[in-house]
Amino acid sequence: MLVHSKGARRAVWALFFVLFLPVFALPLLVIVAASFATSWSGALPSGPTLVHYQDIAHGDAGQALLTSVLTALAASAGALTVGTWAALAAERLGRRARRLVDGLFLLPVAVPSVVVGLSLLVAFSQPPFLLNGTPQIVIIAHTVLVTAFAYQSVTAALTRLDPAYEQSAAGLGARPGYVLWRVKLPLLLPSLTAAAGLCFALSMGELSATMMIYPPDWMPLPVQIFATTDRGSLFAGAALAVTLMAATLIVLLGVSRIRTKAAYR
Repeated sequence: MLVHSKGARRAVWALFFVLFLPVFALPLLVIVAASFATSWSGALPSGPTLVHYQDIAHGDAGQALLTSVLTALAASAGALTVGTWAALAAERLGRRARRLVDGLFLLPVAVPSVVVGLSLLVAFSQPPFLLNGTPQIVIIAHTVLVTAFAYQSVTAALTRLDPAYEQSAAGLGARPGYVLWRVKLPLLLPSLTAAAGLCFALSMGELSATMMIYPPDWMPLPVQIFATTDRGSLFAGAALAVTLMAATLIVLLGVSRIRTKAAYR
């Protein structure tokens, strides 16, 4: 929109594709190609086959994918609840207190995620909070890691929200709870759905902290991808990675449709 001449626009688009294809699109396309291959004898994978996807359909990958989806859904719901509540509460605080709350929520993403996993492993390995070896500790770790993004998204939406709507409802005699539930949250719905989609995608791809704490009966798909490729099965790992990308993309497209409908209400 900032470039007016056709020649300059074409140059910008050409530069975009020159940078986009090698850095972003080409590696993903190579993984997709590798998931249908049995060997890699040249510049690209060769030996087309569907055996890797057949193994996924009849193996443990389906359970690992379900584990990832359930973990991501639970973590997204928890992060959205905590992040929204904290953003609404911080809105009423002073500048110094708000900065303190911002720092607390950004702390988990300011340190390596493996540190978060180790800290939870140490914290929940003794009674009365003995969660080590349970699915709950994995969900808690994912929630801790993605809550900052939900908090930041809702905080940014609150700063853009016109206070006239809330003031008008309060002036008509509406109680604070009614204003929050029927006025403020509906106006925040597009941002809430966007935050939920971001949290879900980040949880689906989380590996470092999960490797520290996951129990054998609750193995998310990224851990299985790492284990498969670590054994040297690169093509089977590529098929698992494509499955993970496809499942995440389907959920994000569904969230995008919900967000679009909410924006036009």
